[in-house]
Amino acid sequence: MSAFQFRTVPHLISEPGASSQLGLHVRHHFPAVRRVLLVTDPGFLATGLVDGPLRSLRDAAIAVQVFSDVQADPPESVVVAAVEHARLFHVELVIGLGGGSSMDVAKLIAVLAPGQQALADMYGIGKVQGSRLPLVQLPTTAGTGSEVTPISIVTTGATSKMGVVAPQLYADLAILDASLTLGLPPAVTAATGIDAMVHAIEAYTTAHLKNPLSDMLAREALSLLSTNLLRVCRNGQDLVARQAMLLGAMLAGQAFSNAPVAAVHALAYPIGGMFHVPHGLSNALVLPHVLRFNLSHATPLYAELAAIVAPQATGSEEARAEGLITALQALALETGIARTLHEVGIVEGDLDALAEAAMLQTRLLGNNPRTVALQDARAIYAAAW
Repeated sequence: MSAFQFRTVPHLISEPGASSQLGLHVRHHFPAVRRVLLVTDPGFLATGLVDGPLRSLRDAAIAVQVFSDVQADPPESVVVAAVEHARLFHVELVIGLGGGSSMDVAKLIAVLAPGQQALADMYGIGKVQGSRLPLVQLPTTAGTGSEVTPISIVTTGATSKMGVVAPQLYADLAILDASLTLGLPPAVTAATGIDAMVHAIEAYTTAHLKNPLSDMLAREALSLLSTNLLRVCRNGQDLVARQAMLLGAMLAGQAFSNAPVAAVHALAYPIGGMFHVPHGLSNALVLPHVLRFNLSHATPLYAELAAIVAPQATGSEEARAEGLITALQALALETGIARTLHEVGIVEGDLDALAEAAMLQTRLLGNNPRTVALQDARAIYAAAW
């Protein structure tokens, strides 16, 4: 067995309603903390679901400042503004409450607020230096798994994105509370759920750092997500299924934090950056086409995953691998999300630019089981169009 290392968040709570006890959890884990910054986005703030966690913090004699200007695919300017907010308030702990963007911004505030380093110096892998503020994460979508990953994605230009990847970005505490996800519309539920499934699939088939723990987590994640996705799309108030989806997304996050994602994400990022398509949907649009491209190099692993997602698929490894892809396409169809690039406003003339942008994602492409050349990326986008 190959040697490996595994890291994750040291403390996890999975319990419906746990966010209403946030103040008690913070006091228990960080007894000296009295000033916190809660990071969210304006849409989630408007739902009123922030009120319970805020009230519990104040009841625990913890002063709270709210930063709610997070945008999807957050630009550097939002991160800088959030850090200034934290410094003005002299915060001692950061809480991310929202989707992947809010949690990504919370991570960056925690490492930037002490003032030891500039954001531009952190881009890449292992570039963060020094300590950070304590960090608590509460996801409001079952998708990114950002509550347990050491990754933050920032929009650095008109369309380009950069990643900060460092162990300092792991939270101290992650709380999974499905009551925070009950208001998600079916389309968002579907796209984020498929995003989490992509995390599990790519972690299981990555060319680098795949290990027994990441494999175990990816399989369990895929089981929870594929079993419950249609259930939560059809009945968004199903708390049991919502909690299962949150757990599945978190397990997938643990898996890909240690066994990194690959070409699906590399090709999804330009779709989001150039056309402002939500990240989960961007992944869903290219997923089956990247999997078909990878068949020559990943068929045995896809056949293993088919036993989870498409147990009805039988026969040869090739037949079962194809069964996995067919089942994933059928799942996307049943959820009702967009399934082609032209449905989200991309014209055929855009495909060359997308392919060129995807080739810049070298951090991700290097993890793919099959090497992706420029013409391959162009062909995948054409198949997705």
